[in-house]
This record gives sequence, C-alpha cells and structure tokens, in this order.
Amino acid sequence: MIYKNVLGMAGNTPMIQIFSKDLMNINLFGKLEFYNPTGSVKDRAASYILKKVVSTNEINKDTLIIESSSGNFGIALAAVCKKENLNFTCVIDPCINPINELLIRQLGASIVKVDVPDENGGFLLNRIIEVKKFLAKNPNSYWVNQYSNKYNSDAYYYLLGEEICNSVENIDYIFMGVSSGGTITGVSRKVKERFPNAKVIAVDIYGSVIFGGKPYKRYIPGIGSSMVPTILNDASIDDIVVVDEYSTVNACYELLNENMIFAGGSSGSVYYAIKKYFNGKNFKNKPNVISLFADRGDRYANTIFNECWCKEFMINSSKLSLSSIY
Repeated sequence: MIYKNVLGMAGNTPMIQIFSKDLMNINLFGKLEFYNPTGSVKDRAASYILKKVVSTNEINKDTLIIESSSGNFGIALAAVCKKENLNFTCVIDPCINPINELLIRQLGASIVKVDVPDENGGFLLNRIIEVKKFLAKNPNSYWVNQYSNKYNSDAYYYLLGEEICNSVENIDYIFMGVSSGGTITGVSRKVKERFPNAKVIAVDIYGSVIFGGKPYKRYIPGIGSSMVPTILNDASIDDIVVVDEYSTVNACYELLNENMIFAGGSSGSVYYAIKKYFNGKNFKNKPNVISLFADRGDRYANTIFNECWCKEFMINSSKLSLSSIY
C-alpha cells in the first residue's frame, strides 16, 4: 500500500508475544504503539480529534489550536496541524524532554513555556491556567483538552480498542498506564463490550494524584498526573497498580535486553506492574494479558537510557541500584 502522507499510517500497530522468565504463568502480549508515525499512541487522538472538529465546523482555518502537553501529544498535534495548515500553540514546562521540544518547534508550532511550579510542585496546573488565559485573549481558539474531551476517548474506543479486540481470541486482562486518561477510557469501554469478563488494570506512578495518591516530584514523564482527569469518569477500571520510578527504569532495561523492545517510561511501568500483579499467582489455564506500550525509548535518551541521568536519579531517589541496570 502507498500512503499519501506518513500520518496516514497511524494505527494498525503490531501486537507481539512477550517473554519473561518471571511471567511463565500468563500469556503476555504487547501492543506496540510506538510504531505510530510520530512515535506514540497520541497520534491516534491527535488525528481523530482534529478531523472531528473540522468536520463538525467547531473550528475553521483561522482557529488557533492550543493544548498543554509534556511531549508526545504536543508532537502529534503539531504534526497534524502542520499537515492541515492549522495554527497550533503548545504550552510546555521546563521538564519537557529537549528532543520533544525540538520536534514540536520544528513542526511549526508556537511554544509557551510555563516556568513557575504549581501548588503540587509540578507545572501542570499552571500550564492549564496559561491555556485559559490564551483562550480569553483569542475568541477564535480551540482547546483540545485531552483531560476531558470526549473525542479523545472516542479515538481510542473506535481505533485502538477495536484493533486490540481483533488481535486476540480472548482478553482476560489488559494493563494500561494512565496520564491524561483518554486511552484507558476509550479502550476499556471497547474491551468491556467485546469481552465482558476482561479485567482492566490501570497503572499509575507514585507521586501522581490520579487515584488518590499524595503529590510529589516525579522524574519520568508520560505516566501519572498532578490533577485528576475528568475523562476517567467514563472509564471502566477493575483494579489499580501503582509502581515506583526505580522499578520503571529497571523494567525498561529488561524489556530492551530480554525482548529487544526499546520502549519509554510508561511501558516500563506497565511491564513492572504486570510482574507485580501476577507474582505468585497460579492459574489452571494461562490467562491472556494485554499490555500497552505507548511510546518509544528514544524519547528517553536523555533520561532513562542516559547513564548520567540515572546516576543523578539514584541520588535523588536513594533507591536506584546502577548495578542492576548496567
């Protein structure tokens, strides 16, 4: 098949079987979302949302598109907006990966960087305040608002959820990391429709407030949040596993070394959560377990896969053992 544009290749990502000597009691499959054109699951939502608001006349060619993003969604939106000749402003903060910021700028987006921490010690809440200021100053503007936009979860319901359900004969468990909440909301709805007995397991990180945790500084982007996404009100979640960043880093290296999967932080979190959840459990018949790997490891070349960063992280967390990684 010949595509007219690389963004038309979004979706139809591979599902593979994953091996782990610690998980011989389950059949584990990974949906590799980093095969999307800009490298993450966010391509699906960016394309779907913008096509939707154009078709419903919620925006026009002069509308200013704005979103708060820590990286992947900003990149995906910048790419789609460039293709569709839409004006896009991305509100970021100093924690953004320099590679992500470079990509957003190169794709033609305007950038507003919030550098004042919010009450939780992060920047998300102040990024949202900046977005609302932008909306007040620009009447013809559209806030994508991944935290509450129904189109966000619809993208994953109709696209990713459908693909996952068509990939296997049965789903017993599905594990997904949670940040803005759209992915797990849409996918959980679709999975529950097709496989009512399937258990949807949300994976969060310590320091995130999504499921009632206490906020504190987190070092790895892409999972967790300092606010509770309202979009999760429509999610169907059976259980929650919270992991620490130390285990996330180690799990990322394990995925690479044992399965040649070069995946990002949320993927490591999901992989470790599965190991934690099924440790010591025995089944008469091995259950089918789906894991979602949201983005690729090169986005973390300056963090998880950087020895200097890991050493600094070890000092800050007082947990990381470099001998278990290198």
